[in-house]
Amino acid sequence: MTVSPVYTAHARATGGRNGQAQVAESGLDLVLATPPAMGGNGKGHNPEQLFAAGYAACYIGAMQFATTQDKTLAKVPADVSVDAEVGIGPRAEGGFGLTVALKVSMPGVDAAEAQRIADAGHAICPYSNATRGNVVVTTEIV
Repeated sequence: MTVSPVYTAHARATGGRNGQAQVAESGLDLVLATPPAMGGNGKGHNPEQLFAAGYAACYIGAMQFATTQDKTLAKVPADVSVDAEVGIGPRAEGGFGLTVALKVSMPGVDAAEAQRIADAGHAICPYSNATRGNVVVTTEIV
């Protein structure tokens, strides 16, 4: 598979889960901390939170884009929201793995149509494409 990037983000992390991360072009500077559930103090952000925020935002964009490509789909309402839950834990095969649960709210769009839009978004979203076949991702229309 070949990808021709139209944009490339640049970030640097130091210190691992208990360190810092900076995003070069935005000035975003985050303190990183292991969550209490994993033995840390939780006084900072963690990679799973950042992945959840990125996936949720990107997935909304993908659903919006999908409706411009398939005119049979309803438009995504302006007040659409996606709650993303990213879990981390040990894999039976060794190492660690992730789980993702996406809860999609599209006020004013019936559940069947919202599901069609959600499915179309997964076909486009780079996060969905990156995780497909490797991470269990569930989607619920709420």
